[in-house]
Amino acid sequence: MLQLRVNQKNVATLIDGKAIAGKIETEVAARVAALKEKGAVPKLAVVLVGDDEASGVYVRRKGEAARRVGIDFNLHEFPSDIGKDEFIAKLREIQNDPALAGLIIQIPVPEILYNSEVLNTIRRDIDVDCLTEENLGKLVMQSNFIVPPTPGAAVTILEELNTDLTGKDVIVVGAGALVGKPLAIMLLNKKCTVTVCNSSTRDLKSKCLGADIIISGVGKKGLIRGDMVKDGAVIIDAGIFMENGKTCGDVNMEDMKDKSVTVTPTPGGVGPVTVARLLLNTVICAERLNAK
Repeated sequence: MLQLRVNQKNVATLIDGKAIAGKIETEVAARVAALKEKGAVPKLAVVLVGDDEASGVYVRRKGEAARRVGIDFNLHEFPSDIGKDEFIAKLREIQNDPALAGLIIQIPVPEILYNSEVLNTIRRDIDVDCLTEENLGKLVMQSNFIVPPTPGAAVTILEELNTDLTGKDVIVVGAGALVGKPLAIMLLNKKCTVTVCNSSTRDLKSKCLGADIIISGVGKKGLIRGDMVKDGAVIIDAGIFMENGKTCGDVNMEDMKDKSVTVTPTPGGVGPVTVARLLLNTVICAERLNAK
């Protein structure tokens, strides 16, 4: 971890997400090599709809990371005006590949495509984003074999900090199906006391000030300010978005420089760990498929 700045009173500390991701990638590469010795080459497919700038950046990073660990990477691109029925047919076609160990739909997609009918088209055994109803249900019942990559990244980072999560007061800002909801479930399973905040939450500041851990996944610049966090808090910024060609997050990092907090930077925080967790999910699915 790196210090943001040291002064006489407070020390803010940056969490090195790239280093954490590197550890996961090393493990994944070893497991991929073991599969290849058995004649199995794991393959990850990413479906990209439209030309969203941020999505293009994230997909490129996923491809680079997959190739680093020896996972085959296929990108399937479709126009933003593709119809729901055609899109579902394309998803089924992609899944006919017997080597496929992971399939994700890069979010966001047009509203007509973001529903359970489309997401449940993905086979449960290769749903490495854990967006199908079955895999989300398994997460609730703790019978899951993989976890959603971004929530998994947040928990991994906390574990790397040797944080005892039992009884911790945690604020999750954002209640989406990709981050907030599954993350809340995972934290509850670890015996945290969890408060989930959304766009209708009143007095977000006071709620955050009472939290030991704040995890934000909204995608709104400067949402988490310095006057919203107490000394000693851990802040995980999962709210990644693009602004003027640069990757930004929810946390106002300038505000954090004079705070005694531990915080993930953007870029270089949650993002690399999320990609690494996606690759880990892919190799786990590949191992299960190969065992069959």
